[in-house]
Amino acid sequence: MLLGAACAGDGTGLGGEDDTGVKLSTDVQPILTANCALSGCHVGNNPPEGMNLSLGMTFANTVNVKSRQSALDRVEPSNPDLSYLVHKIQGTQLDPGVGGLFDRMPRNANPLPQSQIDLIRKWIAEGAKNN
Repeated sequence: MLLGAACAGDGTGLGGEDDTGVKLSTDVQPILTANCALSGCHVGNNPPEGMNLSLGMTFANTVNVKSRQSALDRVEPSNPDLSYLVHKIQGTQLDPGVGGLFDRMPRNANPLPQSQIDLIRKWIAEGAKNN
């Protein structure tokens, strides 16, 4: 099968992008949906800070988008330490150099487990792709 050989390694069989690594759709979005895209939080027509994190909205509302609370972008591709979203979920938004405001996210809930924070950081470090 020449066609299969030509497409080997991309995980799609279609010659597309390599599907290894952390994915927004299957790894990061479920974390955000369960913890952030909830009624009264980052969902709907008028979410806090204009940041809708519901399915299909996260990428456009975070990647290369300036935060309203800090000079940082919400998500700076390839650089989790310069991504305000990371600081908000780590609880480091008030640290010098971040210039953030208010509470750690998710608000009024337990902090995300470190394994989930690490997964979000890895997605950003891998380029914050819309995958």
